[in-house]
Amino acid sequence: MVNNDIAIHVDHVKKMYKLYDRPSDRLKESLGLTRRKCYREHYALQDISFDIARGETIGIIGTNGAGKSTLLKIITGVLNPTDGEVTVNGRISALLELGAGFNMEYTGIENVYLNGTMMGFSEEEIDARLENILAFADIGDFVNQPVKMYSSGMFVRLAFAVAINIDPEILIVDEALSVGDVFFQAKCYRKFEDFKKEGKTILFVSHDLNSISKYCDRVILLDHGKVMDTGSPKEMVDLYKRLIVHQGPEAGEQQIHGQNIPADRKGWITPFEMNPNALEYGDKKAEMVGFMLLDENGLPTNTIEKGSTFTMKVKIRYHEDIDDPIFAYTIKDMRGTEITGTNTMFEHITVQPRKAGETDIVTYTQRVDLQGGEYLISFGLTGYRDGDFTVYHRLYDACSLTVFSTKNTVGFYDMNSRIEIEHNPQQADDEE
Repeated sequence: MVNNDIAIHVDHVKKMYKLYDRPSDRLKESLGLTRRKCYREHYALQDISFDIARGETIGIIGTNGAGKSTLLKIITGVLNPTDGEVTVNGRISALLELGAGFNMEYTGIENVYLNGTMMGFSEEEIDARLENILAFADIGDFVNQPVKMYSSGMFVRLAFAVAINIDPEILIVDEALSVGDVFFQAKCYRKFEDFKKEGKTILFVSHDLNSISKYCDRVILLDHGKVMDTGSPKEMVDLYKRLIVHQGPEAGEQQIHGQNIPADRKGWITPFEMNPNALEYGDKKAEMVGFMLLDENGLPTNTIEKGSTFTMKVKIRYHEDIDDPIFAYTIKDMRGTEITGTNTMFEHITVQPRKAGETDIVTYTQRVDLQGGEYLISFGLTGYRDGDFTVYHRLYDACSLTVFSTKNTVGFYDMNSRIEIEHNPQQADDEE
């Protein structure tokens, strides 16, 4: 019997799918025409166990295919486990596939009542919440029109408003907070924060490490259908960063949180492994043949904590003699706006002539005061040849950089302002 202080109890849950090579194999098995096993077993979840206490906000992170969404669907009853069981104490609202239960021929109002009824509410209970739902969705008179006429933005706004305003005891979210425009997203996050303050139980799955770090009390890291570890957001984000770089046990591995993680890996990314949409050009008389990003612990990763120091290394190979090469990098946001960058000329670093066959490793080290978010890094190798500016090699948008943060301010940068408040508890005398 599960303790009443436990909101969600997951006990040795497994989920196995049968993978058939041909549709005919599935048909033969269903009709009993063969005794041999016509399928391969794929375990999306393998022996998953954990408890979530009432009032906890738990994050679940992991690489694609780790089993995160499958686990949420089992907890919410959308899927049945192959083995094990899940016990839920409290009424759930799940933000998984927004609007999945909507009837496209019904109006917005009719779908509110349809979804509310499916969640177990009476008509009177939905009536009491209707004003809040419509105010949150803020789609005006469209609530009286069939949802097939809605834009995608209006559709997800109404679906989110229904799910978030039914006063659940347990909220389950799967990458659903970033819907609609920026103003609606802000409203969603405020509601999320209200739920935390009210002591609701929240289970939150996201690739947004900023939100995971900011909101979660504890984080569960999944890998290939197994619980790799559980701990504080910072511990699990650090371990996740190692996981996405090191794909499997190798020689020289070390124990991290009880798991075998490679202790030494070169981490060089070649042009064949970089962003497939990167723009590459230049005469290639000198060439960037590899690059890597390292966190403050020297681990290869493209996920960096705001306020920490990280390093970029670029490996250069010279195919011809080059006088005074210039090395550069630029960081852009996802819209293409150049935010920052530098080069050896700006930094007043004179690079001596290089001979064909020689190599360099250029290291850029900097503190990350960028706001949490997604960025793109470009590298450049240029110079002057016979007095003319020459591009030897450029890699635009070579790789992504994810900055995660528990505190963001306005704009691109955090100025790390110190705020002081001098308070006088006594009322000031009236001015004469």
